[in-house]
Amino acid sequence: MSQTSAHTLPAATYGVVTALVFAMFFMFGMTTDAVGEIISIARGELGITNTEAAAFHWATMIAIALSGVTLGFLSDSIGRKRTIVIGLALYGVASALFFAGSSFQLYTVLLFISGFAIGIFKTAGLAVIGDISSSTDDHTKKMNAVEGFFGVGAIAGPALVVYLDHSGASWRWLYIVAAALCAVMIVAMSRATFPPTVQSEKSEAGLGHTLRLMRSPYAFGFSMMIALYVASEVAIFVWLPTFLDGFEASGMTAFFAAYAVMIFFVLRAAGRFLGVFVLNLLDWKIVLVLFTGLIFACFAGSMVGGQVWAVYLLPLSGLFMSMIYPTLNSKAISCYPKVDHGAVAGVTLFFTAAAAALAPLAMAFASDRFGGGDLKVGFGLATGFALLLFAGTLFNLIRDPAGKALREANESEY
Repeated sequence: MSQTSAHTLPAATYGVVTALVFAMFFMFGMTTDAVGEIISIARGELGITNTEAAAFHWATMIAIALSGVTLGFLSDSIGRKRTIVIGLALYGVASALFFAGSSFQLYTVLLFISGFAIGIFKTAGLAVIGDISSSTDDHTKKMNAVEGFFGVGAIAGPALVVYLDHSGASWRWLYIVAAALCAVMIVAMSRATFPPTVQSEKSEAGLGHTLRLMRSPYAFGFSMMIALYVASEVAIFVWLPTFLDGFEASGMTAFFAAYAVMIFFVLRAAGRFLGVFVLNLLDWKIVLVLFTGLIFACFAGSMVGGQVWAVYLLPLSGLFMSMIYPTLNSKAISCYPKVDHGAVAGVTLFFTAAAAALAPLAMAFASDRFGGGDLKVGFGLATGFALLLFAGTLFNLIRDPAGKALREANESEY
C-alpha cells in the first residue's frame, strides 16, 4: 500500500473527525439551501429584479464549481486539516461581513467568496470520508450519513430565515450563526487528530492532474450521472413553488401545496439516513436502479397528472433521491487512490455545482421559449434528466464498468 492506513488510528479519533465533518456539512447546507427564502425577502428589501436576485444562487454555485476544479487537489497536497481550516476561515469571514453593508453588490461578492470557500473545505471533507472508511462500501455508507446532515441543515436554514423574518430580524443573522459555527469548528479542528494524508512518490497533485482526472472514465462517467441527478433535484426546490403557483386545493392537498419544498427536504434528509440501512441489505447498483426508476416515475406521473399529482409526487421523490448523490459521489472517489481523493472530489463538485447553476436556467428557458412561461414544459425537461439518470444506472447495473476499479481499491487503498 502507498499510504498509512487510516484505520490504524484509535477509533475515538474517527468519532471526533467524523462529527466535525458532519457539522461542517450541516453548516453549509443551512446557508446554501436557504437561498430561496433569502431571495424572496431580499428582492423586496433591495428593490432588485428576479434576474438580479438569481445572482444569490448563481454566485455561490459558480464559485463552488470553480473552486472545486481548480483547488480540489489542495487537500492532497497540504493535508486535509489545513485545507479545511483555510476554507472554514474564509467562509467564516465572508459570512461575518454580511453586516458590513446592505448593498446587492456586497452580498453578491460575499456569496461568491463563500461559495469559493465551500469548494475548498467540502472537497477536503469528502476526502476525509475516504480516509476514515474501511472499504468502498463503508465509504458509501459514511457518505450517505454525512449528506444526511447536509439535508438536516437544508431544513434548519430556511426555517431559521422564516423565523427571523417573522420576528422582524434580518435574514443576515443566518450568516452570523454560520460564522460562529465556523469559529467553533476551527478551534475543534486544531485539537483533533486527522488520519495521515496519503503520500506517494507518484503524487501529481495540481490543476493539470485534476483536469486529466476529469477526462478519465470513472470520474467523468460518475460525474455525468451526478449532474443528471442534481438537475432533477434542483428542479424541485427552485421551481416547484412557481409550478404550483395558483393551485387551489383544500385539506391535505392544500397542506402539501403550501409546504411542498419543505416536505421534499424532510424526506430527502430522512432518506439519507435510511440509505445507510438499505445499503446493508441490497447491492448499491440495484438500489440505484430501483430509486432512480421511482424518481422518474414521480416526474412522469407529475407530467401526466399535472399540478394535482405533482403536489404529492414531486415532494415524495425526495425520499428516493436521498441516497443517489452520496452513493455516486463515493463510488467516483473510491475508484482512485487516496492520494487523488481531494482532486476527484473537486471534479465531482464541479459537475454538481455546474448542474445546480445551469439546470434551473435551462428549465426557465424551455418554459419561456416553448411554453409561454408554463413551467410544465420546464418540468418536462427535468423528467428527461430523470429518465437519462435511470438509463445510466441500468447501464451501470448491467455492465458494472467500475467494478474492477472498486475491487482493486478495496485491496490496495482501504
